Amino acid sequence: MLPVMCEIDHITARLAHGRLTREHTLAQGGTVCDYLIEGDECEHGGEATTRKDSIRGAYKALGGSATVYDAMMTCGTPLGVAMSWAVWLIGPQENTAYLEAAMAGVPEGFSGSLLEVPVGTGVLTMPLYQTLPDARVTCLDYSPDMMAAAQARAERDGLSNVSFVQGDVGALPFDDESIDIVMSLNGFHAFPDKEAAYAETFRVLKRGGTFCGCFYVQGEVPLTDAWIRRFHEPRGFFTPPYETVASLEERLRGMYAQVHVETHKAMACFVCVK
Repeated sequence: MLPVMCEIDHITARLAHGRLTREHTLAQGGTVCDYLIEGDECEHGGEATTRKDSIRGAYKALGGSATVYDAMMTCGTPLGVAMSWAVWLIGPQENTAYLEAAMAGVPEGFSGSLLEVPVGTGVLTMPLYQTLPDARVTCLDYSPDMMAAAQARAERDGLSNVSFVQGDVGALPFDDESIDIVMSLNGFHAFPDKEAAYAETFRVLKRGGTFCGCFYVQGEVPLTDAWIRRFHEPRGFFTPPYETVASLEERLRGMYAQVHVETHKAMACFVCVK
């Protein structure tokens, strides 16, 4: 294990080669991040397994039970792979890479409070929560149908540490600085009031806490931009205005003490420390 005291920008470039764990300590005059990067493999009965393998295995196991949406989000079926490539130019390997980057702010063995907003169908994150039995996870979504699907998945997986709340990201029902990690996967491009969403996720996050996730940014892949304009927007799946990479970095650096942003095609992934 190699202890490193450094900025997020210096360590997240190594996420593909190691496992990220985090201890946040507050020092007088500012926030200090103590990052520990350790090997990505852990031994269980002589076999090397990883959190990545566990999550990826859950995605592949969806098979014929996957909805079209779930299949595309996970590249878990041949149809899902085809749709992900057609819209995002992202295949299975890069799909895994961007999801790893988006969830990199959640350390292995995390046992604090985590808010996921929106949870959607839970297809991306319930496999993650299976690896975090001591975490206190709250999943919020505005859509009762989406949340019902996620809740059913959690119940089927026996996730007793995951609770569900229907609500609006623009008016989160949580106290100021009460959450250790706020994670948002593929949500901000759909939120109608993005300013309120940024403000509320920041408000409920503890000092020294982590905001991480991913969403669509415009201007990176013309084909994806066209899909969004012609198909997703008219159906209400996506709501402009959208961030660009430059505007997202400027916004996050204006709010958070430490920021890392990386892009995978038209998907921006971020890890921020308050």
